[in-house]
Amino acid sequence: MEMNRNFALAHDLPVRHRYAVSPHHSGVFPVHEPLYRAWHAVWAIEVSSTEEYPHLRPARARRGFTHLGVKVNIFMTHLSNYGNDRLGLYTFESLVSFLSCYTHLELSTLTPPLMAQAYFSLYPGDTHPVWQNPCHDKRHKDIWSKEKTCDRLPSIIIIGPQKTGTTALHTFLKLHPNVVTSYPSPSSYEEVQFFSSTSNYLRGIDWYMDFYPSPSNVSSSDFLTDKSANYFDSELSPRRLHSLIPLARLITLLTPPGLRAYSWYQHQKAHNDPAALNHSFYEIITATSPPPSPPPPPSPPPPPPSAEVVVLRNRCLYPGLYARHLEAWLKYFPAGQLLILDGMELRRDPVSLMSTLQKFLGLTPILDYSTLLKYDVEKGFWCVLLPESGRSRCLGKSKGRSYPDMEPRARRYLERYYAQSNAHLLTLLTSLGQKPPHWLTESLTTHS
Repeated sequence: MEMNRNFALAHDLPVRHRYAVSPHHSGVFPVHEPLYRAWHAVWAIEVSSTEEYPHLRPARARRGFTHLGVKVNIFMTHLSNYGNDRLGLYTFESLVSFLSCYTHLELSTLTPPLMAQAYFSLYPGDTHPVWQNPCHDKRHKDIWSKEKTCDRLPSIIIIGPQKTGTTALHTFLKLHPNVVTSYPSPSSYEEVQFFSSTSNYLRGIDWYMDFYPSPSNVSSSDFLTDKSANYFDSELSPRRLHSLIPLARLITLLTPPGLRAYSWYQHQKAHNDPAALNHSFYEIITATSPPPSPPPPPSPPPPPPSAEVVVLRNRCLYPGLYARHLEAWLKYFPAGQLLILDGMELRRDPVSLMSTLQKFLGLTPILDYSTLLKYDVEKGFWCVLLPESGRSRCLGKSKGRSYPDMEPRARRYLERYYAQSNAHLLTLLTSLGQKPPHWLTESLTTHS
C-alpha cells in the first residue's frame, strides 16, 4: 500500500474520498485485521464495501457494518467492471432514460463517505457486526487468509451465571487430559468475556482465537473451552455465540437465586464496592421497591437510591431470573446442546456431577473424579487432590468465602421476589426433560 501511495503522490494522481476496496473483497469480510490497520496507517481510509456480509446470497439480506472505524457499506463502485463490458454504458443510459421518462424519481449521486453516512443513519442497528464462522461459508473460507483456521474456536462454553460455582466446575473439568482452556485474560478476571463485552467483541474473531493454542499444539481429540460466567444473563451473548459457534455445547450451573444474589453482594463488598460497604444487603435488594404504605404526611419521602446502589441491586437480582435467561439461549440453541446442572450438587457430590458432565460433552476416557477430588474440611468444599503428596489444592481466597448468615427479612423478600421465576423455571425444565435441581423443587414445595 505504501508503494502505491508513493506512486500516486509522485505522479500527482488524485486519490479521493478515503474509500478503498480490496480485490474480491478479500479481508473486508471475513475481516482481516492487518488490512484494516494498513488502510488506517497508509490511506486514512474511512469507507469500504462488500457483498459478503453476512453472505453473498440472498442479496436482499446483505448489510453494512463498521470495523476499526471503517464503515463497510453494501453499495460499491464497479465502474471499471462496467467500463470493460460492451453493454455496460448502454445499460446505464437505458436505465437513466427509462427512469427520467416514466417515473418522477430524481437521480443523484453521493461520494462513498456520504453514502455510508446515509446508510448508517437509516440503519443504525447495523453499526456493530455479528461475527460468523468463516469456515461455514465456502466463499468466506476461500477469501479468508490461508494462514488462519477455525480450529482455534472453542466447542465447550460454560456460560455461568456468576457466583454459582462455575470457577470450581471449570477447574475440575480442566483435569481431563482432552480439555484445553483459554489463556487467561489480564483485564477481566482471567475470563475472555468475548461475547458479553462489546468492546472485546468488536476486536474481532482474530483477537478471540488468540486466546487459544494453535492447532499444531493440540490434538484432534481435544476440546477447547471458554468459561465466562457473565454470558448467562447477557442479552447479546446468545445471538453472538450462536452466529460464530452454532454447534457449541453450553453448560450452566444453577444455585438458589437468593443465595446467588447474597454471594454477589458479599463478593462486591470484599472488592470494596462503595454501595456494598455503605448499605446492608436488605437495603440493596429493596432499593427501588416502594415502601409498603405511604409515609404519614409530616414525613418526607425517602430519597431515591444512588446509581451505584441500583447497579448493585440489578447485578444481585437480575441474573437469578433463570427461566428468562434460559429461554433467551433456547431461542438460538436446541435443548440438546444445553446442560443445566445443579450448583448445590457440585458442592455435595461433585463426583457424580462430573460424570454427568463428561457424558454430555462426549469426553473419553470418562475420568473417575473420586480419585481426583478431596473434601477439604478446613475450607469446607471440594478441592483438587495432589497425588504426589495426598494434599489438596483449593481455589484462591476469593472463592468460598465465609460471611454472616442472611438476614431473615432479606431471605423472605427474596423468596417472594423469585417465587414466580422459580415456578417458571420448573415448568421450563420439565418441558425440556431435564431433571430440576433439588433446591428448586424443595423451595417450591416449602413456599407453596
